[in-house]
Parts: sequence; C-alpha cells; structure tokens
Amino acid sequence: MENPNVQTKMKRTKEIVLRAIEDLRPYLHNDGGDMELVEITKDNKVIVKLLGACQTCSVSSVTMKAGLEENLKILAPEITAVEALQY
Repeated sequence: MENPNVQTKMKRTKEIVLRAIEDLRPYLHNDGGDMELVEITKDNKVIVKLLGACQTCSVSSVTMKAGLEENLKILAPEITAVEALQY
C-alpha cells in the first residue's frame, strides 16, 4: 500500500495537470482540437492524447512544450516532461 502522503501529492499533481489542460482547452477548441490526460508516470512524466485537429497539427509539439509543459514546470515542479501518445 502506498504512503498516504504520496497519494495526496499525486492527487494534487493530477489536479494541477487537469487544470492546466483546461486552461489550454479554449485555444485548442478554436483550432478544432483538444487534449486529454492519459496518465502521469511514476517518474512524473505527463502523457496526453491529442484529439481532433491537434493530432495532425504541425505545431502541436510547440503547444505542448510552450503551453503545457512550461506552465506545469512552474505550477508543479515535480513534472519532468510532457509527451503525446502517437497514433
């Protein structure tokens, strides 16, 4: 069984990640895309799934790095990276 403090910290981190994705969502929707959280790995890597126009957008990696990852590194410094699943 995991330490309750670890569970609380993981829950807090997930809430921060979800809020950061929500903050980006209006911009993604304007271009016909979206993003959803798939998981946060044990090494604190955020895995997202790009949806709609984001799947084929040539600047989606910029959106993830500049929009999501940089924001998360400020709000949740334990996050090590953001990666998108490739389909």
